[in-house]
Amino acid sequence: MVRVLAVADEVVEQLWTSQVQAIDVDLVLAAGDLPFDYLAFLADALEKPLVFVPGNHDTDLSGYSNVRGLWTRSGVPVRWPGPAGAVNADERVVDVAGLRIAGLGGSIRYNKGPNQWTERQQARRARRVSRLAGWRRLRDGRGVDVLLTHSPPSGCGDEPDAPHRGFECLHGLVSRLRPSFLLHGHIHPHGVPRPDRVLGSTRVINVVPQKVLDISGGRDET
Repeated sequence: MVRVLAVADEVVEQLWTSQVQAIDVDLVLAAGDLPFDYLAFLADALEKPLVFVPGNHDTDLSGYSNVRGLWTRSGVPVRWPGPAGAVNADERVVDVAGLRIAGLGGSIRYNKGPNQWTERQQARRARRVSRLAGWRRLRDGRGVDVLLTHSPPSGCGDEPDAPHRGFECLHGLVSRLRPSFLLHGHIHPHGVPRPDRVLGSTRVINVVPQKVLDISGGRDET
């Protein structure tokens, strides 16, 4: 069982102090739209790995490559603007702290900002994640434990206004990956309780601003 601190969208001031060290977790998962300095602080203070996906208010992190510790973009050495030491799981499948995590960041496109996708673009990205997860499953028989997204699935905890509509393609991705959890941000509670949802066998959780969860890792699908 892996204990996870999941965060998104709203800074919890108490967590940006030494008080965070009272939280006993194995992993930090971030679902977007948080200051990268805040995320780096959490990972450093807790001395635990951090996996994140970008939100629609985050800096564009596409095109960066890391080879033996050297960050480049378009072949030019650069300073990576993301949180130090963190794993960007956007459009990837990663194994960290005993969990297999598939990531898909960003929101529905509503203006010309970064990390925004049309439904068709996100569906193409989702298919890539599905293929990567399938290859991993063929190799070792393990399925995905957590699908980490910024936006929720359409009709599953989203809102009717244009910037906060969810993605329809996430329904198909959940159906294919069958993760135990889908953790998302983007939808602010504004004092209204946001109940967990269920898609098939997957528990869908809005983690804004923070949740502590126990997640069983290493699901065998052979």
